[in-house]
Amino acid sequence: MKAKSAVLLAAMMIVAVSCDNLNDLLTFSVRSSTSFTIPSSSPFTLPFEFMTPEIHTGSSQDFEKNNTRADLVKDVKLEELKLTITAPEGKTFSFLKSIHIYISADNADEILLASAENISSTSNTISLTTSQEKLDEYIKADGYQLRTSSVIRETLTQNVTIKIDLKYKVTADVL
Repeated sequence: MKAKSAVLLAAMMIVAVSCDNLNDLLTFSVRSSTSFTIPSSSPFTLPFEFMTPEIHTGSSQDFEKNNTRADLVKDVKLEELKLTITAPEGKTFSFLKSIHIYISADNADEILLASAENISSTSNTISLTTSQEKLDEYIKADGYQLRTSSVIRETLTQNVTIKIDLKYKVTADVL
């Protein structure tokens, strides 16, 4: 009886490991980036907004590289959103009080993508808290746009250019 239980347990473990490996084969990352500039004349302590240029997803190539296609995508979540100041050199995020980044596309409503409140970073790079929204329609689209809503805590004497790096986790069926 103990031998049967041991064999059954071993078989169940093999099946569980195989399922985990199969899920890994169906999950991959898609990355994109864009930039926006906060002008030196931005209002102090008042929210202000910026639209980024449309981001062309190129997702069909990403899907093809991963042996899938858009209609087989099951789930897309934002895994990471990182902001990096690219100009002026040496500038840190200490000027920024809060930021909310929204995503929109022609075939999908605008939703919150990521945010940060009470920012106190003395670095030129910060990671935002990502929403757990399902983003399938945005990644399947030809392109999408980001809107930032920010509050600064100090007067800017120079324009600040910020790069947005996005990393999406995509789960899809194999062709």
